[in-house]
Amino acid sequence: MALPFLEGLPSILKGAPASLPPAPARRLVCVGNPYGMIPDRFFPKTSGKDYATSVLLRAMESHRQHFTVFSNFDHGFTGGHRVVDTFLTGVKTSEAKAMSDGNISIDQRAAEFVGTQTRFPVLNLGVGGSCEMSWLRSGVNAPVITQSREIFRQLFVEDAPKMKAELGRRHKLQGSILDVIGEHARSLNGTLGHRDREKLDEYFTSIRDLEKRLVMSEHWRGKPKPVVEQSEPRDGGFVESLPVYYDLMILALKTDSTRVITLEMPESFNTTELGLSTSYHGYSHHGQAPGLVEGLTIIEGFMVKEFSRFLGNLKAIESPAGGTLLDETMVLFGSGMGNGSSHSNKNLPVMLAGGGFKHQGHLVLPEEGRKRVPLCNLYLTMLQKFGLTIDAFNASNSTIGELA
Repeated sequence: MALPFLEGLPSILKGAPASLPPAPARRLVCVGNPYGMIPDRFFPKTSGKDYATSVLLRAMESHRQHFTVFSNFDHGFTGGHRVVDTFLTGVKTSEAKAMSDGNISIDQRAAEFVGTQTRFPVLNLGVGGSCEMSWLRSGVNAPVITQSREIFRQLFVEDAPKMKAELGRRHKLQGSILDVIGEHARSLNGTLGHRDREKLDEYFTSIRDLEKRLVMSEHWRGKPKPVVEQSEPRDGGFVESLPVYYDLMILALKTDSTRVITLEMPESFNTTELGLSTSYHGYSHHGQAPGLVEGLTIIEGFMVKEFSRFLGNLKAIESPAGGTLLDETMVLFGSGMGNGSSHSNKNLPVMLAGGGFKHQGHLVLPEEGRKRVPLCNLYLTMLQKFGLTIDAFNASNSTIGELA
């Protein structure tokens, strides 16, 4: 029988080694804010690749061919601030028990797939404050790093030998404690009622999450961290810190320390850094008052400008596979709030950049109720591109064919 044609066969027959570029690693970054974006200043007035840009997307103009902004994406929820935390899940915390994977967020699902391939399966970051974007399948909010100094140290500063030894001892101790707890809990299972068994199942899931984290941490404990030229940053205000967070994210992706990152903007910060006088939350409740709208435009414009700079830096880094880091990194920007002034969770401000997708410029999805496309369809599309062989993610019912 004849061999099928192989791309490297001509080189092999000539006696030269076949040299194929490495398969590109897939990466995922999710950036969110708590109050959405001003709809009239975020969404373009026209659709397609030649859309007329909006006020807030002007800073993205140099990336026009590398991202898609979507209209009419949401999770179908109402509730204002109470459902903002569903942005990356599409599942309310109160309804998680009814879902096969709970209310796991897209980043944590991708992190499970990455496993121990990187030192950090996922980095969950919040600029100077807590974050509620990332959720484990057990229904627990993922822990967040809220200081740039701590991010740098975890990524690039080696622990002292004594500390490494102490961490190893703690891992063994924690592992044995989890074993004992699990045995005692399982012995109770047959004597409990239905509701108590449900609580015990949640408890087992939390134990398994902890066990996985211990295994991953132990796997990398003895391996040296990458060396970078950047010095340890100092923490400042939001305006000073946000560019630093993005630069650290670039280094984390470039050194393959992680392939999954989330970053959330704070609910409050000192807006005088941007020459303003009212709080971020106060500006979000603008009620169409011109002064407040302009103030919020400055805040949101700063966020988009720094996001655009991040994309530019990804684009400037060549990948071993032949493209750029942006080609290998799908970068999601958005919020669980559509319009902070009206507390609407409809028509969320969502855009997706990079990742090797066929970007559509401004993709306007059906607005009608029955034809409306759930945002989880985008997340399923992204996870499949990431490499997962799944046909559903939380509330999804299909994929976004235009991006394939």
